[in-house]
Amino acid sequence: MTSNCSFEGVDHLMKYFELVFYIPIFVIGLILNTAALFVFCVILRKWTESTIYMTSLALMDLLLLLPLPFKMHASNHLWPANLQPLCSVLEVLYFVGIYGSIYIIMCIAVDRWVAICHPYKAKQLRSPKKALVTCMGVWTLVLAVISPTTYRFREVGQKDFHCFHQFSEKGWSPPVIICLQVFGFLLPALLVVYCSVQTICVLKQSGKLSSQSRACVKIIYSSLSAFLLPFTPSHLAILLQFLVRQGVIEDCKCRVNISLFIQIALCLSNITCCLDALCYYFIAHEVRCTKPTFRLSMVSQRRATFSTSEV
Repeated sequence: MTSNCSFEGVDHLMKYFELVFYIPIFVIGLILNTAALFVFCVILRKWTESTIYMTSLALMDLLLLLPLPFKMHASNHLWPANLQPLCSVLEVLYFVGIYGSIYIIMCIAVDRWVAICHPYKAKQLRSPKKALVTCMGVWTLVLAVISPTTYRFREVGQKDFHCFHQFSEKGWSPPVIICLQVFGFLLPALLVVYCSVQTICVLKQSGKLSSQSRACVKIIYSSLSAFLLPFTPSHLAILLQFLVRQGVIEDCKCRVNISLFIQIALCLSNITCCLDALCYYFIAHEVRCTKPTFRLSMVSQRRATFSTSEV
């Protein structure tokens, strides 16, 4: 791998890009997610499976947002070595927010799939209590996995450094990146896409879409957008940067382009905090408008579908 490849142009561009991009995301995301918590916890106070998942998602988004001011500062300033523990805590919060959001969105997709595609089993499989236990399980899982992993990203005795940047070789080791790609993105993405497509197909096969069904479709599309748009480019960029770190990609121009791509993609991944607001809006509207007959109507529609298919 050549050692005379310069990344000064990328660093100079990202100083301004991050500043212009992060400030609106931080302000808008903070307002939207705080408002969502206020609506779900104070105004609605109707703890359905959907509102429990959305409350957890809003908390994950806030966890992702809180380190952003420090991330902006660290991009342009070196931190002294004695701030390394603070940096590790901020990095843990940031990555827990990202991958916690991924898994909560996955849970929302699976919950919708069970409710719409398997209405007979939904009564046994779904309940507010089970949704709460699932959310607590997601929080426990991401904290237990990410915390010890992220703390190893920094070398002991490191001098002045850029927080959120310049991870050690341990942070780019094959086991870490493979687990990140497979369990952090690919498997949740496959579940989200599969459940979303199946649910939309069932809703369309049931005949003319009711207002509740249309609300479900909007929630599905907004969840897909909040998942695929921010996280697909960032994980592709991580894979490419991993190939650079492993010496598979050595061309200087490619390395510079990948460096720019990964930094822009990781910036864009934070937009999930704002895209999730679409889910909040449709869920809040659904909770306020949901009638007790909705699930019964879906069961009747599914029964009619099965009866027709058996003729």
